[in-house]
Amino acid sequence: MISTVYTAGVEGVTGFSVSVECALNEVLDEKSGGFDVVGLPDNAVKEAKERVKNAILSAGCIFPVCARITVNMAPADKKKAGSGYDLALLMAVLSADGQIKEDVSDCCFIGELSLSAKIRPVSGVLSMVLSARQAGIKRVFVAKENAPEASVVEGVSVYGAADVASLLDHIRGKTLLERSLFDKKSYLSGRGRARVDLSDVKGQQSAKRALEIAAAGGHNLLFIGPPGTGKSMLAGCLPGLLPTLSFEEALESTTIHSCAGVLPPEQALLSSRPFRSPHHTMSSVALAGGGAVPRPGEVSLAHNGVLFLDELPEFPKQVTEILRQPLEDGRITITRAMGRCTFPTRFMLVCAMNPCKCGYYGHPTKKCTCRKDEIGKYMAKISGPLLDRIDIQVEVSSLTYEELSSAAPGEPSAVVQKRVQKARDLARERYEKAGSAFLSNAALTPAGVRTFCQLDEAGDAILRAAYESLGLSARGHDRILRVARTIADLEGSEQIGAPHVAEAIQLRSLDRKYF
Repeated sequence: MISTVYTAGVEGVTGFSVSVECALNEVLDEKSGGFDVVGLPDNAVKEAKERVKNAILSAGCIFPVCARITVNMAPADKKKAGSGYDLALLMAVLSADGQIKEDVSDCCFIGELSLSAKIRPVSGVLSMVLSARQAGIKRVFVAKENAPEASVVEGVSVYGAADVASLLDHIRGKTLLERSLFDKKSYLSGRGRARVDLSDVKGQQSAKRALEIAAAGGHNLLFIGPPGTGKSMLAGCLPGLLPTLSFEEALESTTIHSCAGVLPPEQALLSSRPFRSPHHTMSSVALAGGGAVPRPGEVSLAHNGVLFLDELPEFPKQVTEILRQPLEDGRITITRAMGRCTFPTRFMLVCAMNPCKCGYYGHPTKKCTCRKDEIGKYMAKISGPLLDRIDIQVEVSSLTYEELSSAAPGEPSAVVQKRVQKARDLARERYEKAGSAFLSNAALTPAGVRTFCQLDEAGDAILRAAYESLGLSARGHDRILRVARTIADLEGSEQIGAPHVAEAIQLRSLDRKYF
């Protein structure tokens, strides 16, 4: 007898539907029997045969030992990796053996099996269920822990089962499982909780202003200053200043986190923008993504959010240079022997660093213990092309005692976020009216800069003088214009004037002091 059920797999962050066909032919004795899985399975899928056999017995069913079992996983030319196919294999075998008489050919089964017939959660369920819906599947069965995540997909009935026995009872109509439902209204009302509030940061008004401009235009940002000045704390405020995560953005980011296996248990969707802060000992593969089976790296996990690199010069140069393409293209392509995967990488880069190895070069009161050649060597760890991709560079100085002990409350993140949202809305209306697809001012192409960043006569004169005196590159010239466009948007001005250009130049002048 031949049975067919459906499951799904993941390639990169994209799901694909898998048809599991099981042919069961009776033989004379147990020695003539066998269990074969074909369709380009990896070792985890091949090992599923033992898990399926023991789970069938633990669930109170009969494993057909006097039978030749052949399972084909189609499409047969696509690699099947991971343990998420276990449950579909079990259901295909029981259906082919006649122990499940109900029609399950329109169902998708996703989950790993334990030897005791428990159904365990797997990574990438959101991508899998999306692909199942695209294939026309209406009913999806997953592990109970995966049910909240899977229920986000509209148009599909999702059921979470703790074990095989409860799943079989549902199929047979004995004890029905509760359908998992996603409360979109409740989710939308609970988004956007800030990791760190801007009002908690004492002083640093110039750095706060830079954060606001960066958030309003989606610009990359670099903080330079001695230890203990609040650079990391300022970076942690940025997600709370950005516009609230939309449902579509949350779906994109959650898909990536799910495929990487870092989505918190039983969480349906990310409620705030990602904030990734990897340690400087990370490898290039951890940053960019990869592995034998390509998985998302930190640049993709930060998609729609913030990637924070603390102590930037401590990162190996071959690691930081990987950022150049993702920052420009908004995606990264990983090529391996098994295939090629493209991951989205639209994130804001925020970096923090000391001005030298000891951290006190240029400090007004503490003496720097580094030699001049050591300072140059320390700064040389950051390449010019990477610096060119950082729009805003801000010096974060030490606080005075009066600033630190002041009881005056700072401006909260919620207030600043409203100004940021207003500037973003103004920019979006401008680009939509012109029929352009730019998502932020920072995303403007050179042609877009020429179209949307027109200066008045005074602003043009200031930029010309800065270009000649600072030795700016063409990319640096365009980035100053993009920042000036954002500053004008924050003031509600369509015209970019001399004050906007002057402030944008000031926010990019530190590379002449330190680099």
